[in-house]
Amino acid sequence: MQTSYGHLTYCTNIHAGENWQDHFSQLKEHIPKVKRNLKQEGPFGIGLRLSNLASLELSKEKNLQVFQDWLNAENAYVFTMNGFPYGGFHDTVVKDKVHEPDWSTSERVAYTIRLFRILAALLPAGMEGGISTSPLSYKLWHTRCHESIAMTMESCTLNILLVVEHLAKLRRSGGPLLHLDIEPEPGGLIENSKEYTDWYFQYLLAAGIPFLQDKMGIDEAAAIDTIKTHIQLCYDVCHFAISYEDPILVLNRMSSYGLKTGKIQVSAALKSIMSKEEDQRKAQIESFKKFDEPTYLHQVIARKSNGQLLHYPDMPQALEDGMNPEVSEWRAHFHVPVFLQEYGALASTQDEIIKVLQRQKQKPFSKHLEVETYTWDVLPEKLQVNIDQAIARELSWVQQHLEH
Repeated sequence: MQTSYGHLTYCTNIHAGENWQDHFSQLKEHIPKVKRNLKQEGPFGIGLRLSNLASLELSKEKNLQVFQDWLNAENAYVFTMNGFPYGGFHDTVVKDKVHEPDWSTSERVAYTIRLFRILAALLPAGMEGGISTSPLSYKLWHTRCHESIAMTMESCTLNILLVVEHLAKLRRSGGPLLHLDIEPEPGGLIENSKEYTDWYFQYLLAAGIPFLQDKMGIDEAAAIDTIKTHIQLCYDVCHFAISYEDPILVLNRMSSYGLKTGKIQVSAALKSIMSKEEDQRKAQIESFKKFDEPTYLHQVIARKSNGQLLHYPDMPQALEDGMNPEVSEWRAHFHVPVFLQEYGALASTQDEIIKVLQRQKQKPFSKHLEVETYTWDVLPEKLQVNIDQAIARELSWVQQHLEH
């Protein structure tokens, strides 16, 4: 939906379905209900997630036309897409497979360009569109060898530049402005703002300037502008909070470098100041243990009393080290509902969301906002509602903080 500070939606990765028929059925069931719960009469924006299989099926002209007709009938539109999970995201163990295939592969390139073709066909006239994507690769696949990381960075960057070329030529031919939004994540090859800006200048611009000069016959300044237009940041609030990065400092750094934010993913992580009392600390660990489910990665970054950070690739490793006396705080990757700050013995990073939304009100830095919550059963029983009401509640909470 359109707000005074950008288009607001939720990510449809919450709905099951890996082929297009199943996913479309979920959209037809839930989108009208979410709209009714919001009492929202204007056009309703959708944050579309398509697996590789679904993207192949939706690329067929007949399917695309049926979907467009449905969007028109429902007064809905697609302005952003989640291109991070390529394969199965439901009813399967995902874990680090969410990064497969990574950006070093031709499969990731083909999938992403296909998504952009779909988005270009669906995007309302005059509107810009964006697709969020993985942070190049999974860092733990490469950490044994620094040389391996550098080579992976290079190969991933060259493949991303193929997407830049595609988007720039589309724009030059009169098509819409589209951008690929890189999503840093704990455990990813790009985890935080420093790694993002280092990659952007040391790899992306370094390789991209001569690449575009050769491919498109443009000068250096135009090449830089083209890259900064089509490669932007996906600011996932949960991910940056886990890394203990202050939103205002990150956004000021981005601004100083002239880098853009294509999408704000409104999401909350779990956190807890770890007690020095043994019994209380055990209770906190038991609370975190409830989130140790086997499907997705739940990275934990702990802060020590001296300010240093400890990175645990998944919840089990953190739990094993739970009684570490040097650790004073935990933050865990688990997208809990954004409207609530307290979860029993644990809390959420809701305050980080509020900072980001306040900055968006004061000095808008993105045109796209997407709520990404997929953990509903952690709520107290009295606050649990059906999924359509839950999604509407999240969107209403964000809208209230933007408009008031």
